[in-house]
Amino acid sequence: MDIDKLKTSRKREVELEQLSPFELKDNLIALASDQQKKSVKTMLNAGRGNPNWTAAVPREAFFLLGQFGVEECRKVMNQASGVTGIPQKKGIAGRLEAFLESNKQSGGAELLMGLYKYGIEQHGFDPDSWVFELAEGIVGDQYPSPVRMLKQTEIVVHDYLIREMCAGKPSHSGKYDLFAVEGGTAAMCYLFDSLIDNCLLKKGDKIALGVPIFTPYLEIPELARYDFKVTYINGSAKDKDGNLTFQYPDEELDKLGDKSIKAFFIVNPSNPTSVEVSAHSRKYLVKVVKNLNPNLMILTDDVYGTFVPGFVSLMNDLPQNTLCVYSFSKYFGATGWRLGVIALYEDNIYDDMLSAIPEKDKERLAKLYESLTLHPEKLKFIDRLVADSRRVALNHTAGLSTPQQMQMLLFASFALLDKENNYKKDCINLLQHRYELLWEGLNIPVIPDPERASYYCEIDIHEWAMKNYGKEFVSFLEQNFEPVDIVFRLAEKSSVVLLNGGGFAGPEWSVRVSLANLEDRDYSVIGKELSATMQDYVEAWESMKK
Repeated sequence: MDIDKLKTSRKREVELEQLSPFELKDNLIALASDQQKKSVKTMLNAGRGNPNWTAAVPREAFFLLGQFGVEECRKVMNQASGVTGIPQKKGIAGRLEAFLESNKQSGGAELLMGLYKYGIEQHGFDPDSWVFELAEGIVGDQYPSPVRMLKQTEIVVHDYLIREMCAGKPSHSGKYDLFAVEGGTAAMCYLFDSLIDNCLLKKGDKIALGVPIFTPYLEIPELARYDFKVTYINGSAKDKDGNLTFQYPDEELDKLGDKSIKAFFIVNPSNPTSVEVSAHSRKYLVKVVKNLNPNLMILTDDVYGTFVPGFVSLMNDLPQNTLCVYSFSKYFGATGWRLGVIALYEDNIYDDMLSAIPEKDKERLAKLYESLTLHPEKLKFIDRLVADSRRVALNHTAGLSTPQQMQMLLFASFALLDKENNYKKDCINLLQHRYELLWEGLNIPVIPDPERASYYCEIDIHEWAMKNYGKEFVSFLEQNFEPVDIVFRLAEKSSVVLLNGGGFAGPEWSVRVSLANLEDRDYSVIGKELSATMQDYVEAWESMKK
């Protein structure tokens, strides 16, 4: 068989493919780095989802607001040593207007003025109370209060979620309670724990996962604390030409009609496939839930929703059932900020189910939360999440730091005030261009897909092999190589780092390319190197046949 041998043996590949893709990545980076030292090639690590762009204007507004906050502190007390006072409420709105007028040429000034007017004109905020929340928030001189989320900040971020998660047209008239958290990661941890702590899920319960999916959702249910029995809802649909669309066929969604399945976890648009759940599948899921499993708890992670025009979350279609996690990290280039929210509709099944748990559990939970309220049995699930995040006893110091909430608010208002959606269009066009460059490098035409977010791209080598060369070539691949061989081969021979799709419960022979973290031209290179590597397998097969 005429193909280069790798440093990593097949036996070693078998061992390493048991790891999470994010742990396997370290081995691939080491191989790619070694190859880089030997050649003029630059290592291209398309394994990370961290975007290589940032939103400048809301950051400019953050620092400008910080200047205003410090000026307000100096007005109260200004010692030479640096000891200053804290913002004062009376007349503060007028002082902000004057500050912005004198700094109107500064970056972020227009956004700050727009946010100030938005709160007053759209929601009737008292000007001094509104600006006082901004000033205290940016200075960070007080504990977050309310602990779940600052009052007026929550209202504006709620507007943003309705616009981005419900396409600006909510299917209902109620509102969502928001809990500001330290990114989507913290949201996941808090949700799993509070569902267990409040008996809404129990160790060993059956849950469902929409796969492929971000690997922690595969790994957390296996932890001893949860030990959930998992049913996979496979995104295995194909189009009329046999191409994977990664949508959920009706028969897969039918699995959720089983009442023994207590919760359904989904990333939408998915990571790694980067497609949103289609309108057909959302409507079908609504029928399944309402007719067969009305108490199904749905937890949807919608961080990539902002990259699809007109995106609609399950929080809009099934508001009573759905807990939505949204992170600002990817869209605004803010992974280091750790900004996320959990959204729960006011009228929801979680609160209803809390009233139906066994009496002995109610008594235990009443004891747990009795320091927070005289009526712990009436404590809403969203407020239990907050308390649980600080082991209940530290509930009074819970909550996302106020400067973080200010940056979240500025990101949200930046999008709300962008009436032409220019930022969104540029982000979407950037990713779409990279997607096209990747497939151009592969020399494979791009198939249009309105549900595609293009943040990642999953390429199924198995499917490509079957369509282009048939069963005999597929058998050759399976007999002579591990599914992860291609990621090792790319790293060692081409200094290209991709993640293995099988680690996300996707097709075993697939690879995930992040389209977010490299320069545009790099995706042409990755496409060509991937194509050349795939061709190496073909040549080895043809050589063996001869």
